[in-house]
Amino acid sequence: AALTVRFLTRRFIGEYGDMEFIYSHNLTMDGREILFHIWDVPSSQEQAEEGSSEEKRIQWADSFVLVYSICDRASFNILPLKIQFIKASKEGQNQEKVPIVIVGNKRDLHHQRVVSSEEGRLLALSLDCGFYEVSAAE
Repeated sequence: AALTVRFLTRRFIGEYGDMEFIYSHNLTMDGREILFHIWDVPSSQEQAEEGSSEEKRIQWADSFVLVYSICDRASFNILPLKIQFIKASKEGQNQEKVPIVIVGNKRDLHHQRVVSSEEGRLLALSLDCGFYEVSAAE
């Protein structure tokens, strides 16, 4: 949620509840108007839901940004299963590669890091995904 709000408003807010939100945002890039619809789902809510809700979100989306905390090994470890589920759901239908980016957040908290940058890069490479490390706070 912090990363989404930072993208939409350029502000950082540190505390969020476990609420699901859909945001819309217009952006002009290279002279083209792009409309984003962002379905922001906290991982704690996702883990508690049935597969059908997650399947609905996957079918709704054209691309995916999966965010983990570099300070939370469990948030990183769940990514391979999520990505396999997304690919099976999306790519099985039309054989097109679905755009997926893995983002390690909280780079500013390097002193609490438990997932190395190299681990993130290797996971993204092995799953054919993009990779970035960022700090929503900075």
